[in-house]
This record gives sequence, structure tokens and C-alpha cells, in this order.
Amino acid sequence: MARVISVFLPTWPTDRLRRKAGDAAPPVEAPLIIAGRDRNRRVVTAADAAARALGLRVGMPLTKAQALVPGLVIETADPKADAESLERLALWVLQRFSPIVAADLPDGIVIDSTGADHLHGGEAAMLEALVGRLTLSGVAARAAIADTWGAAHALARYGADPMLIAAPGAAEALLSPLPLEALRLPPAIPAGLRDLGFARIGDLIGQPRAPLTRRFGPELCRRLDHALGDATEPIEPLRPEGLIEVRRSFAEPIGAAETIARYVGKLVDALCTILEERGLGARRLDLLCHRVDNRIETVRIGLATPVRDRKRLARLLCDKIETIAPGFGIEIMSLAAALAEPLAARQAASSLIEAPAPDLSGLIDTLANRVGTKAIYRLAPVASDVPERSVCRVPALAEDTGAGWPDHWPRPSRLLPRPEPIETMALLPDHPPNWISWRGVRRRVRRADGPERIFGEWWKRDAELAAVRDYFRIEDDAGERFWIFRAGDGEDAATGSHRWFLHGVFG
Repeated sequence: MARVISVFLPTWPTDRLRRKAGDAAPPVEAPLIIAGRDRNRRVVTAADAAARALGLRVGMPLTKAQALVPGLVIETADPKADAESLERLALWVLQRFSPIVAADLPDGIVIDSTGADHLHGGEAAMLEALVGRLTLSGVAARAAIADTWGAAHALARYGADPMLIAAPGAAEALLSPLPLEALRLPPAIPAGLRDLGFARIGDLIGQPRAPLTRRFGPELCRRLDHALGDATEPIEPLRPEGLIEVRRSFAEPIGAAETIARYVGKLVDALCTILEERGLGARRLDLLCHRVDNRIETVRIGLATPVRDRKRLARLLCDKIETIAPGFGIEIMSLAAALAEPLAARQAASSLIEAPAPDLSGLIDTLANRVGTKAIYRLAPVASDVPERSVCRVPALAEDTGAGWPDHWPRPSRLLPRPEPIETMALLPDHPPNWISWRGVRRRVRRADGPERIFGEWWKRDAELAAVRDYFRIEDDAGERFWIFRAGDGEDAATGSHRWFLHGVFG
């Protein structure tokens, strides 16, 4: 089943201006509006969150806005610049999230996420990453995912706060309470429907179509069908300038897996020839299969390093053929290198002189495209005494940073994601506990070593100026060993709560 993400940028014009101005932008708390012309009068065309909080709204006369808010920051509307910037943002989304992305003018982006969510840890993680990155960049965003573009568009603007995931098949129930404007209709149609007593989308569902079409034209029923999934609404994907892409059209639609695999191999050969001529290697490939019913089935694979090995690329793409639903047939196939990097030819090492270095990139590519890139990583040390800050995730084939692991004190083989509170009994300030109770299991401590005192990092925040932890290695009756600590030095309450936590398990 198709899944579509709609991203709504409610204050895109003002966010764009603030990002463009950089340090010269007005403070966030200063109300900012965009003024444009509506026939012979100037009106507010966009307002940021601070201006909306003061009662300013889109469509309000500019003179009224100035009278309501003295000292209002006013900028001139530039719809062309807004549209161009929105397209650039959509291209950024294209490179990172899905092969089918388009700008949804004037204030949104639409993404066909079918089959792409597993590469990001699921739909919830994908939405969280997308909205989170936009928010950190200073762009207010709300997003919703549903079965259709129309449903996702409506939910993003009238239901998401800031994210909403509609279960497959639940579009009708979620759309019913929404206002008529959520159907992307010209303003005159909702106004006319209200005159007839219709107030919500649910009021239209199940009504006879002929009278509505006769009075309001075909647009009303067409938009309703788009939202409910009764009619297809193709997304025309953005294609960046200079994209390396090869296409194949078929006189007769194809659908057999063997046939698709054969033409995937031909497309890979043609693409690798172009990459070789330009001295490039692919880091991300997008296979788009255009069906006869205007739907597009997509396959995206990522590579850990630049690659133009024909066999490897064809194998990775063919592994995903089972995710392609050909429907009544595929009439066009295209393969694009969505991300390419320089790849110089190099001479293979001779096994007579030296043993070739093992190449794990093929294995990493296979695993990453099956379980997602976030699931394949390695750990690298970070210069920090605080255990949870002393390690970070890096790409599996990232360059060695040169930092070494601490070896002056033993560390557990498994560090918990966050310290878990335990119940204990211990003599303060320097004695280990006699017993601990963790996750409902009471354990008697047979042996203990410590304490190892770790101080807070005062340069990160003031709360850590006096904070300390006392760590102990303990062993219970069953021979299991744990890493526990007391928050505080056992004497001064300013150094910590004096509560005990379990932070790691020794193998």
C-alpha cells in the first residue's frame, strides 16, 4: 500500500527571510510579517509565530496590522524567491529521505515514502528525523503520513501537532471531522457548500455526486476522491540539475521479476559507463518503475563508499525486486545516481607482494540496505570521563579519528542506554552496597571494588560544577558483575542526590 508524507511549513516565508538574514535577522521574539498586494490594497501575506500570537492574520490589511502592533517588522513579499527556496529544500529532502519528492506550493513538501521508511527506522522515526532537522534549522514544520497525498495534506495542516501517522485504511475516519478547506478547494467552493449546510468533509462522504458536480464542477468530487484514495494522484518527482540518469521505455509493459531483473542489469551497465566517463562512483541509487496506472514504484539503495561495480550494484537492486508491485505492468524504468562522489581508478594490489586489505564495503552495503543504515555502525571513543559521553556512533567505514579507548580502569562490555535506578543498602560515604535490587530481582553483593570518582563536566553546564559520581564494580552470588554508582560524594547534598544507579554489565 502506498504511503505519502505531507510536510506543512506554516511560516515558510518568514522562516526563509530569517535564515537568509542570518545574524542580521530580527530577534525571534520580534513580530515579523510579510506584506504583499491584493488588487489595490496591501495585506499581510505571511506572519511568524510572534505576530500570530499578537492577533495578526494572513489577509489582514497592513494598516490594521501596524495599528495593532507598534514597531512591527515588515518585509516585502517575494513569492518567486519563496518558491525557489522551497524547491531547494525539497531537493535536500530528496537526497536524504526518499526518491520521490516534490514541492507542494506554496507552503509544503510532498514525499512518497512507500518502501523508504525501513531505512530510517520506521515511519515514526522517519517523521521525527524530518521534522527535527527542519526545526533545528529554524523552519517550523508539521508533518503527517497517510495512504494518499490528499489525506496527508489535510492532516498535516489540520491534524498534526507536530506529527501524525494515519494507520493504513484509516483516512476516511480521520478526514471526516476536518473542515472543507482541507480538500485543497478554491475558496468559493467551501463557501458555497456551507450555504447548503455542509461544514465538514464527513458531510460530503456518501452524498450523491451528480448534484454536487452540477453545482460546483468536477473539482470537488475529484479532490474528495484523491483524499479517500478512490482516484490516483501521481507525484511528479523533482530531478536536480545535472542528475546522472538512464531510462528505458517498453513497447509492452513488463511485470515478471526475471524481466525486471534483466533490465535492471542493462540500466546499471549504462549508468556505470557514464559514471566511469566522469570519474564518479555512486553513493545512492534510485530505481523508479513507472506503472501504466500512473503510480511509481521505487527502490533506493545506499552505498558505504563510492561504487561503480556493475555486479554489486545490480545485485543490491535485484535484492529489492520483491518490494516492487508491478500492477498491470511497468512501462518505463529509470535509474539515477541521486548521490555520486569522485572515484579515481586504482591499481589492484598484487597478492605476490602483499596481502590485499579486506574489503567490507560489500557486506556493509548488503546489511544496510536490508535493515537500514542506522542499524550498521561502529563505536568510536570521545574524550570525556562521563561514561555515556565517552562513546559515539560513526559510520561503519568512517576514518579512524586517532583517539584511543581509556584503559586505566576496567569498563563494562555493555553500557545501558541510560542509568537505571536501583535499591541498595550501603555505609556512606565510601563503602559499596551489601545488596542491590534491580528490575525486581534482589542480589547479594559478594565482592566489590571501588570507588572510582568521576566529576561532572563543568564547562558544559552550571549544574555539573559540583556534581560527582562514585562508581563500584560488584559481583553477586551467581558470579554476575555489574557497574553501579552513587550520585554524589555521600556527604554533601550539593554534589548529587545520593541515589544509586546501575550503569553497565560486565561480560
